[in-house]
Amino acid sequence: MVDGAATPRVSAYYWSSISDFLAADPMALLGTLSSSHEHAVDPTQQQAWEQELHILRDVVKGLAGAIYLEFEVPRLGSRIDAVIVSGAAVLPIEFKCGESEFRKNDYNQAWDYGLDLKNFHQASHDVAIFPLLVATEAIGSDASWHTSHTDGVRPPRRVNSQDVQVAISEAIALAIGPAINTDGWGRAPYRPTPTIIEAARALYSHHSVEQISRNDAGAQNLHSTTTAIDSIVNSSATRNERAIVFVTGVPGAGKTLVGLDVVTRRRDLEQTHAVYLSGNGPLVAVLREALTRDEISRLGTRRGEVLQKVKAFIQNIHHFRDDGLRDIAAPPSDHVVIFDEAQRAWNLPKTASFMKQRKGVANFTHSEPIRRNPR
Repeated sequence: MVDGAATPRVSAYYWSSISDFLAADPMALLGTLSSSHEHAVDPTQQQAWEQELHILRDVVKGLAGAIYLEFEVPRLGSRIDAVIVSGAAVLPIEFKCGESEFRKNDYNQAWDYGLDLKNFHQASHDVAIFPLLVATEAIGSDASWHTSHTDGVRPPRRVNSQDVQVAISEAIALAIGPAINTDGWGRAPYRPTPTIIEAARALYSHHSVEQISRNDAGAQNLHSTTTAIDSIVNSSATRNERAIVFVTGVPGAGKTLVGLDVVTRRRDLEQTHAVYLSGNGPLVAVLREALTRDEISRLGTRRGEVLQKVKAFIQNIHHFRDDGLRDIAAPPSDHVVIFDEAQRAWNLPKTASFMKQRKGVANFTHSEPIRRNPR
């Protein structure tokens, strides 16, 4: 669907009211999904979409609300196969077409989608979330929904294709509260909860970062650098000014550690919340994995719960850029942005070429680092 320029875009390949979804030509829906995909669509993906559409068209009949296909949680790069918003319930659905087993990794993936919405999608902070894992060829299904956790997210319910409808109906009946504004839900921004920010800071503050911070710089040098940056951040906030700080050094000098330290010091979400960005995908993966494994080894915490904390402050710059395009007029929630491996951020010509070819946005006039200045 095409959104007006004055309002934030919905980050989904397709979205509409359920009634419009049911009235749409299935081939047109498939064409919309295919044309929205950034890469060539292989036959396996197309077949999966065809099966998902067939199932969804059957199970949403008679429901009020909206449906989102290939919905991307802002800033996280999590793309959920389908989300149904009906009444007071939000149902992220992970399809495993052709699967006859409910695999642990798939179960955790469905749960992570629910947690991503709860912790980072502003319109989902205070609603009931019911993740569904659909293994289409499974012999049996879970008989009911498990009790909600304290955060309002239910453990995923595992169902085969025959039991999707009853799971959705029971979720809507269990959800208490006013009906969700479906248009506002789809356009809601990335906004991590204060709870997840505090959890992220606590996680990092207990980590020795030995593997991350191997360097030849003295502790006093690192302390002086982070103190100077903190002073600039605080001064900019007080004076309502913007500042840019360049941190340079030889490999191993501790630049990454400085960035992580600065990010985790910014614990007040509304005043100086910070995010660590890198266009180096492997670096983001390594940092997330190092912190995640450390927390699990110390506390035995579930991996998905730890990842939620890490996602709050270590992110991919490309997702940050894409989120900026959803609402060009609005600043990000972050007041301090750390660009690690900044030389990997795209300049104007590269960004403009990508935006035209892959995002359908012509005449783009900004590089990645300056597209949206922190407040």
